[in-house]
Amino acid sequence: MSAPVTVSVDCPAKTNLTLEVGPSHAEWGGRHELDTIYCAIGLTDTVTATAKPAGAGFSLDLAGEHLGDLASSSSDMRRNHAVLALFAMAEAAGREPDVALTIEKRIPVGAGLAGGSADAAATILALNALWELDWPLDRLREVAATLGADMPFCVAGGYARGTGYGEIIETIPDDSDAARALREQGYAGSLLVGAYQAQLSTPEVYGEFDVVGAGDGDRNHLQKAAVSLHPRSGAAIREALAAGASHAFVSGSGPSVVAFTPTPDIRRDVIAAWERSKAVDRIIAAEAPAAPSVSVTVAR
Repeated sequence: MSAPVTVSVDCPAKTNLTLEVGPSHAEWGGRHELDTIYCAIGLTDTVTATAKPAGAGFSLDLAGEHLGDLASSSSDMRRNHAVLALFAMAEAAGREPDVALTIEKRIPVGAGLAGGSADAAATILALNALWELDWPLDRLREVAATLGADMPFCVAGGYARGTGYGEIIETIPDDSDAARALREQGYAGSLLVGAYQAQLSTPEVYGEFDVVGAGDGDRNHLQKAAVSLHPRSGAAIREALAAGASHAFVSGSGPSVVAFTPTPDIRRDVIAAWERSKAVDRIIAAEAPAAPSVSVTVAR
């Protein structure tokens, strides 16, 4: 068979169904110890990787209506998560990074939804196919773990438990008792993402967490800090729960809010409440759990 020349990957965003935050560790660069239940949600970025001639180097093109800081002319292309993933995979595979990357952004930037991590994971999956490496998931996750906390999860999506600083991933199989329990608790199916024009810096949220701590009963320990910095997130949570959402919470370090809507009527009521109160800037419909999708175009 001819070598594949172009691979496109739709990689979903993540949210944290639970996020317990422990002490920071100097040996982890100041990162905090985490114990989290990840859930991938069907809001995707698309990363397309195309082979370039030997010695041509890499390129990156970004597209999308809501690029946030990524659209800044001062943004360093070499610090983009997808480009870092390209370099990491090239080093691990003994290849040159002669690849053109295109990212179609749909996941809000700086929103607690791991959009950058999803782009890195999509790049890893794309290169695994483009270069015909056929590496197993565990090896791909090893590369992803060198790049950041959420990336090893985003490589496979679904449900998973994350420990360490989030890089140690224990998959929760779809047919497992743990996955069935999550579905029974309402952490599956239809959901809405309340998104914002504003962004929150993850280090800023952790810095606030170190001051204010976790809120009583919050399954996401960062929620109190995120709401302190972005009060509209708290309003969106209250509005969604009052409208019947089975769960509503800040996603990761925020400011995005995720609301699970178990029926069409509740979904409509949450949308109406958010629109009436102007508690969010954008409303995005999605499903959970979700997984990456890989599409290969083969040379003729």
